[in-house]
Amino acid sequence: MKDVLHQVYYPIFIDLRKKEVVVVGGGGVAERKVKGLLETHALIKVISPKITKALEQWASEGLIDHVSRAFTQGDLDSAWLVIAATDDPATQKAIYREASEHKIFCNVVDQPELCSFIVSSMVRRGDLCLAISTGGKSPALAQHLRKEIEKNLGPFYVGYVSLLGELRQVIKRSYSDPKTRKRLCKSLADPRVLVWIKDDKWDKIERWAISLCGKEAANIVSKFESVADP
Repeated sequence: MKDVLHQVYYPIFIDLRKKEVVVVGGGGVAERKVKGLLETHALIKVISPKITKALEQWASEGLIDHVSRAFTQGDLDSAWLVIAATDDPATQKAIYREASEHKIFCNVVDQPELCSFIVSSMVRRGDLCLAISTGGKSPALAQHLRKEIEKNLGPFYVGYVSLLGELRQVIKRSYSDPKTRKRLCKSLADPRVLVWIKDDKWDKIERWAISLCGKEAANIVSKFESVADP
């Protein structure tokens, strides 16, 4: 008897810019999937005879390409990733079969056995993105955990992450020694900084940033202070 391999998903964040993503289906589920894809700047193609008002609006704005018909063989020829959001079992299997043959990442909504990837529940704060998954065992639990995490990640994380990103670039430009760069970049994740941002202590943040990155950091901190929430 052959060993049965336990299914373990490998978490990954994918750059979909300028890559064709096909969404088959035009209902509410397809709309939610497309909404999440829009901010990735993927080339989104929706295949369905009928689509929701929101999908129609996005198509009219040129944000997505709508193919007004049912899925047919060959629709995935130039696709990099496909999401099947249709309740037709025969179409679901046809999509998964074609995607597998062409080595295209495929997700059939609510059918984990017809998926080469699953979509996690996500919490976004600007460039900060946390993904939660139960391996398809309990999407409801993943959603519950997402809501709990959202309560603790305030909007200030958007500016916080961006600030650290710009200071990191200064360090990379200013220091050629790999060990020095690594040490200073690790120092950026100082838990005091987040507290200072919450308390509007920008003078402390400026002194801290200059101590790590030099005088150039003062202008960077000043920029973020000017757009910080009151």
